[in-house]
Amino acid sequence: MKKKEFKSESKKLLDLMINSIYTNKDIFLRELISNASDAIDKLHFQMLTDKAIKVKNDFEIFLTLNKDERTITISDNGIGMNEEELEKNLGTIAESGSEAFKKMLDKKDTNIIGQFGVGFYSAFMVSDNITVISRGIHDDKAYKWESSGIDGYTISETTKDSYGTDIILHIKKKDDDFDYDEYLTEYKIKELVRKYSDYIKYPIKMECSHEHLKDKDKNEYETVKEVETLNSMIPLWQKNKKDIKEEEYNNFYTERYFDYEKPLKVIHTSVEGLTNYKGILFIPKHAPFDFYTKEYEKGLSLYTNGVLIMDKCSELLPDYFSFVKGVIDTDDVALNISREMLQKTKAVSNIAKSIETKIRKELEDMLTNDRKVYEEFFKTFGIQLKFGVYNNYGADKEKLENLILFYSSSKKEYITLKEYVDNMKEGQTDIYYACGETIDKVDNLPQVEQIKDKEYDILYLTEYGDEFVINSIMEYEGKHFINVSNEKLDLDDNKEETKKINDDNSDMLKYLKEQLNISEVRFTNKLKKHPVCLTSKGEVSTAMEKMINVMPTDQKVKAELVLEINEKHPIVNKLKSLYNSDKDELTKYARILYTEARLIEGLPIDNPTEISNIICDVISK
Repeated sequence: MKKKEFKSESKKLLDLMINSIYTNKDIFLRELISNASDAIDKLHFQMLTDKAIKVKNDFEIFLTLNKDERTITISDNGIGMNEEELEKNLGTIAESGSEAFKKMLDKKDTNIIGQFGVGFYSAFMVSDNITVISRGIHDDKAYKWESSGIDGYTISETTKDSYGTDIILHIKKKDDDFDYDEYLTEYKIKELVRKYSDYIKYPIKMECSHEHLKDKDKNEYETVKEVETLNSMIPLWQKNKKDIKEEEYNNFYTERYFDYEKPLKVIHTSVEGLTNYKGILFIPKHAPFDFYTKEYEKGLSLYTNGVLIMDKCSELLPDYFSFVKGVIDTDDVALNISREMLQKTKAVSNIAKSIETKIRKELEDMLTNDRKVYEEFFKTFGIQLKFGVYNNYGADKEKLENLILFYSSSKKEYITLKEYVDNMKEGQTDIYYACGETIDKVDNLPQVEQIKDKEYDILYLTEYGDEFVINSIMEYEGKHFINVSNEKLDLDDNKEETKKINDDNSDMLKYLKEQLNISEVRFTNKLKKHPVCLTSKGEVSTAMEKMINVMPTDQKVKAELVLEINEKHPIVNKLKSLYNSDKDELTKYARILYTEARLIEGLPIDNPTEISNIICDVISK
């Protein structure tokens, strides 16, 4: 037996492997089980091409815990390695036999997991010594490779009853930084197998302890060791959809995502083409408790040939579909050297686009064929779709605009933009909307009277962000959006008469504007029974002012407000009279009217005490 040193570049890489490349110590078992699976795959392939190989088709991976000796042994009955292969595959880091095997087969779809030849060395994160005993399928001799890390390794001849490989890890002792002892417990090993390797296609077995009733009368129990298969092997997404019952989907979802309700919709997909993947996507019935918090992480579980690579791969979901849960299994994506992170490639982009399209099509189908269910969905996740419309300057608006619902003033129910346009009255050229805190408050806005008189439908926007959605879409099927509270809106035919009244009273209106410190005060004929209303100039409406100003930022905005006074209301004569006789009293009346208009719009009052005193003073006279 001769002591050998790793090559200098391998020493550096091994140091990186242990201290930098892997961020999660739990990964070690996933990597070793994947290597064992690859070894069995290689033997299985050779059996198909070499009829001289006669072995039983009882492939398995066996795990053995020894707490006293602090060891974990990972055994497989795969192809095994001879002395030269041990030297090549384990003596030089990043020399991957799996990668060479893939090249030999020259098949893109070969299900070999290992690619970099570095996964084996992740075991040094939890081990202070690793022993590998292996015997090749064509060999009578077995060899032992042993290493304690960077110092080097030894290879010596040994004995082994059968072909295959045993990897024996001597687990580090517990220290102040990490409790390595947990890796010597059955519970932890079972947890790691189920999390990362549950869908390895060969059985992963381990002898486990169970309590059995020994004496019923004495209520005595004894500990019995039994061999268990820890993994389920066949993932649900690999099965044919027609062979899966709804109950299986529901159980998979509720158990995996700890939900108490079955999913709203299930999307079982299999794609072959430029990119290949299989998966199951779930649209939940309700939002997770942390969905609208910073702590929430979006993403799908990413598998490669049944091995979990990332628990939440955010790159596969757009933000506006962040509520979707599920799994994707593919071998088309590129991973970083530790297989803990996705590399941004065209394949990743193609899979993400395909997933986005499938989710969107499912929602469109739900909207068309199952309206009640869609409306329930929209109540829960509509805000996320709306965010997708105006996020990134409306880059995705065309994908989502037909999925957004708004309350219709005439239908008294939620409708789509297409449904609004399809039901527009003859001669109507624009889409009208109004903003407010609730449907009832919007319905009572003075500004909607004029639109209702024309029997035009109005979209009621009652959630923060709704107007950003409208402004991002800008127009729909050639129809522009008009805010009923915009000062330019005037559908009345008597414009000239109103203009004359404003011109005749321009001095008074200018005085009121200066006293109230707003953009403009004017008479209007758009109101029926209401004395006043507020409209806004420019792009910032009162609804936008409210939304932006409640955000936790230093940015504050102010809408350019216009106080419009109903020219036919009796209050007009009072204002004219006071302008000629008592301007101080006129100012009080104007302040009251302006406050009334702000209250109707849901805007705050700067000094309610002062306004209260003014009202009491006016009433008492």
